[in-house]
Amino acid sequence: MQPVSVSRLVTRTESSDHAAVVTGVSRGLGAALAEELLGRGFFVLGIGRASSPTLTGDRFQFVQYDLADSAHIDTALEPAFEELKQRQPVSVCLLNNAGSAEPLGPLGRLSSSGILSGLAVNLASAVALANLFCRVFSDGAVARRIINVSSGAAETAIPGEGVYCVAKSGLEMLTLALAADQQAASFRAITVRPGVIDTDMQTFLRLQPPDLLPVVELFRSFHGEGKLVAPQLVASKIVERLVAGEVEDGRTYSYSEF
Repeated sequence: MQPVSVSRLVTRTESSDHAAVVTGVSRGLGAALAEELLGRGFFVLGIGRASSPTLTGDRFQFVQYDLADSAHIDTALEPAFEELKQRQPVSVCLLNNAGSAEPLGPLGRLSSSGILSGLAVNLASAVALANLFCRVFSDGAVARRIINVSSGAAETAIPGEGVYCVAKSGLEMLTLALAADQQAASFRAITVRPGVIDTDMQTFLRLQPPDLLPVVELFRSFHGEGKLVAPQLVASKIVERLVAGEVEDGRTYSYSEF
């Protein structure tokens, strides 16, 4: 299938003819993505347990919602999606960015409640949001795109992060399922692996004891060797290349390609 551009002509001075939904906007990559999109003139709907204080203005709307409660996403978020639809954007993009590193620990030592919570935040909520997005934004005249933020953990098992790895693998299959189900020429679903970013999640992982995270020294080395990339830089590359550029349906993109 040929690549398609949904908003390649977007500049920082355009009005909110283009819209995006971003999850996990309290900090880190989610907040940086929302800031970058607002700077380009997008209308941004942010979703999460909290919002970043840097996200303001009449082109930003925030809905407070804990994505661990994936079972009630339709009831809680459909009104905001419908309101966004009424703005009649020429393009709309869902960025499934929210994630959690917990629960940590080898399989066999985890609680079932912790496993379900981790899968809800990292996978089930993304599936439910993608389903809601496709139902509400069904008009083929509108350019639509879903970007699932994944990780190298989707294909490499990390000791102590089994639930996270399983969820990210499932998230990449979600991209393929969307590409198979949504055949309109104006629709694209892709995955991005953004690399190692200087976020609170990385800080959290560096502080863990080896019995919970046997590869903790790997995460400490990312920081010690200066390998962590600022979320603002990653966000600018993702928006430029994957939101506003041409993409191939169903493909997984890595930050190193940018």
